Amino acid sequence: MKVLLINGSPHKSGNTFLALTEVAQELEKNGIGAEIVDVGTKPVRGCIACSTCKTKGNNRCVFDDDICNEVSAKMAMCDGLIVGSPVYYGQPNGTVLALVQRMLYSNGAAFNGKPAAGVAVCRRGGATAALQTLNMPFQILNMPIVSSQYWNIVYGRLEGEASLDAEGMQTMRSLAKNMAYMLKATSTQPKPEYEPRQAMHFIR
Repeated sequence: MKVLLINGSPHKSGNTFLALTEVAQELEKNGIGAEIVDVGTKPVRGCIACSTCKTKGNNRCVFDDDICNEVSAKMAMCDGLIVGSPVYYGQPNGTVLALVQRMLYSNGAAFNGKPAAGVAVCRRGGATAALQTLNMPFQILNMPIVSSQYWNIVYGRLEGEASLDAEGMQTMRSLAKNMAYMLKATSTQPKPEYEPRQAMHFIR
């Protein structure tokens, strides 16, 4: 079994990376593979709601000039997902939001039903709002949200300071243990069979 971890920070070795590395190391101690993918510093497009990914039925976003399809394809070989992001103005990094929205919409079958968790890293405030935003897309695809002993938050401003947040790093290790437990506990169970979705709106 394997978990994909997305580093939503443009700083490849920053505090978000440190938090996810703590998770990855603990996952591996518990017999679960882990791969960290960086969003990098290049632009990632936002979804334009063209629905070409649906009409063509190829589980790929029509825009193939950024990392979206490359990262999305990895989920076919992974059993869980963790998305970490720094906090910008009380929100996750816009790049990782664009990435997650396009991946889950264009390739939802690869994500559906797999355990997931958000991780927010901040200097001071806004972490709980950012964490809620990270977790919300998972609930659309029947993805069980993995919790920890506290909200999945790590504090640090300058590069490397996250390692000084003893409670935050312990929270990351507990998150990894809970993810490993959930994956192992459900590995022999078939996924639920869902009813056909009844989408509606409230305009009469």
